[in-house]
Amino acid sequence: MLKKIIMVMVLTVTYFHGNAQNATVPVYLDESKTVEQRIEDALSKMTLEEKVAMLHAQSKFSSPGVPRLGIPEFWATDGPHGVRPEVLWDEWDQAGWTNDSIVAYPALTALAATWNKKMSWNYGKALGEEARYRKKDILLGPGVNIYRTPLNGRNFEYMGEDPFLASKMVVPYIKGVQSNGVATSVKHFALNNQEMFRHTSNVIVDDRALYEIYLPAFKAAVTEGDSWTIMGAYDLYKNQFASQNQYLLNDILKGEWGYKGVVVSDWGAVTSTEQAIFNGLDMEFGSWTNGLSEGTSNAYDNYYLAYPYLKLIKSGKVGTKELDDKVRRILRLAFNTTMNRNKPFGSIASAEHKAVAKQVGEEGIVLLQNQKNTLPIDINKTKTIAVIGENAIKMMTVGGGSSSLKVKHETLPLEGIKARFGDKADVQYARGYVGDVTGDYNGVKTGQDLKDSRSEAELINEAVALAKKSDFVIFVGGLNKSDFQDSEGNDRKNMDLPYNQDKVISALAKANKNLAVVLITGNAVSMPWVKEVPAILQGWYLGSEAGNSLASILAGDANPSGKLPFTFPVKLEDNSAHQLGEYPGNKEELAAGKGKDQKNIINIRYNEGVFVGYRWHDTKNIKPQFSFGHGLSYTSFEFGKAKADRTSMGQNDQISFTVSVKNTGKKAGAEVAQLYIRDVKSSVERPAKELKGFEKVFLNPGEQKEVTFTIDKTALSYFDAQKHDWVAEPGEFEALIGNSSDAIKTKVTFTLN
Repeated sequence: MLKKIIMVMVLTVTYFHGNAQNATVPVYLDESKTVEQRIEDALSKMTLEEKVAMLHAQSKFSSPGVPRLGIPEFWATDGPHGVRPEVLWDEWDQAGWTNDSIVAYPALTALAATWNKKMSWNYGKALGEEARYRKKDILLGPGVNIYRTPLNGRNFEYMGEDPFLASKMVVPYIKGVQSNGVATSVKHFALNNQEMFRHTSNVIVDDRALYEIYLPAFKAAVTEGDSWTIMGAYDLYKNQFASQNQYLLNDILKGEWGYKGVVVSDWGAVTSTEQAIFNGLDMEFGSWTNGLSEGTSNAYDNYYLAYPYLKLIKSGKVGTKELDDKVRRILRLAFNTTMNRNKPFGSIASAEHKAVAKQVGEEGIVLLQNQKNTLPIDINKTKTIAVIGENAIKMMTVGGGSSSLKVKHETLPLEGIKARFGDKADVQYARGYVGDVTGDYNGVKTGQDLKDSRSEAELINEAVALAKKSDFVIFVGGLNKSDFQDSEGNDRKNMDLPYNQDKVISALAKANKNLAVVLITGNAVSMPWVKEVPAILQGWYLGSEAGNSLASILAGDANPSGKLPFTFPVKLEDNSAHQLGEYPGNKEELAAGKGKDQKNIINIRYNEGVFVGYRWHDTKNIKPQFSFGHGLSYTSFEFGKAKADRTSMGQNDQISFTVSVKNTGKKAGAEVAQLYIRDVKSSVERPAKELKGFEKVFLNPGEQKEVTFTIDKTALSYFDAQKHDWVAEPGEFEALIGNSSDAIKTKVTFTLN
């Protein structure tokens, strides 16, 4: 008996780890064959039932492989900022594991604010290592939906308002994650630009805006980043749900872009077996089954791409051409992930990962305002520091929806400030306001009890009294990741700071002129107190190392170099989606009660077209509170005069622009040189300028470096909807170089022949 057991064990090991000469190894594991040959061999050995089984979930976050053939199951996980804690097999409740705590990385808005492509790769590699260690095959992220409105509850998970910036930042993130044998799933494809009515909205957008604004980051993700999967969205486009959409998935993604990867549905986004079969979906996941599973023993067998699909094939109503294409794509994914025998083991919560999280936070923090050099804090002249605001003591790695995380540690802002300044200054805290006192998000319990029954007046009086007797005041406020703030599922109700924070900030400004306001948000907020406050930092959600990153900037240990990835309008009406477009939907349909379910779809018209964010503000001369690309430093920089390597270019030529950037201050720091292109005279209305290049330059005091941008006609083109092609019209163009969209330092005129 013992001999038989040993024999079985040997055969099993040989089956998975044998070489090409061993007869027990299937051809599809023979690494002397090409991947495509191995895929075809595996496909030929699969039964109809096994093929269909691979197309749909078997649990909340997994799908089956083919056990008979040794093809492993796939395990997916949220999210873009860290690996989500384990949930039960078929429920959203926490599984209660004790070994699924991880490092939370700064939210993607913070990563985008670094404007540092190398930092994006470091972030992706570290996150991928944690996913790999946790034995995950698909990471559900990153998100690259465009920042259209400041009210979108999920903006904190995305990379800003500009398609070029998002494109350049998402590619290294993907490559970093996938270097670990873990697939990214770039989301949400496409036009998911708000949370309100996300399941019931039909987006109406012209082709030019679609191709110029909303698709480029996704295209870069698959054509440059080679993301092995892409996630469909909930919303509709051309009256078809995005996760089963002929135009988005077949015509554009798989047709025009030649995508060979897997299209994964957002959870519960599928509504039709026939459309899922024919309109480009490959794998169906979900948190509900829309009534298909009622009274059955296994809900997953009744998903749209499960038994209903198998039944159609067996009845002869549909063929297997589409099925085989889907399975080929899934097998291709398997060879990159579950069946990739060369992938690393990964690691979790390492010192290196903490260092990446801290550095991304430091580089992503944006110094919005710094009158009279209020920051950094002069520790030699500062003996008492007042820290005020709930966000200084509230855990922010939890909440927000699917990106809620369970961390090994989280250094809160107050903790980071005390650790950095406490040996030389007396750091005291006052609440200032009471916001969300909850300590339980998505089943992750923080253990915090933030209840405070004092009145608003008592809280403000305490904060003001502390501010008056302190040398320096740091207010840490903003939003949080609760519902109707920065959170999945609902949008914000307005741009205002919640919990009467405006009142607190104004009172503090009157009490002490040495005041820095730190905004922890993933969105723009209104600032009625902006002229009263000398220093403002945009702090984002900074993850496990939040307090340390923030303290490093406040102390001047790190020089702020972040730049805004989206525009801060003065008021909501200055945003083009709210001035020209429809939000949250068509007014007449809203009044009629549409959008409440999938039988009463509501339309959303993007009437603003390509004029999103700074394209709108700069073209229409609407002054923002803070512009796209804006961010100050503790040192100063000087741009030289830009030079071009030629004055004209042909349709197939490239042209390069060179500019010198010099650190003219006394502190080492980094500046982001930003290249914008302007079409001087066009047959169609075009934005005043469009970002087409950026480089982050690190400089010591007195140091000067040259930055070179090289472009071709794609940087000069607009999308012609009638021709369904990109067009670069001959004529005069300007290359505008500066350090924000409204701070152009030098320009060069050139001609396209």
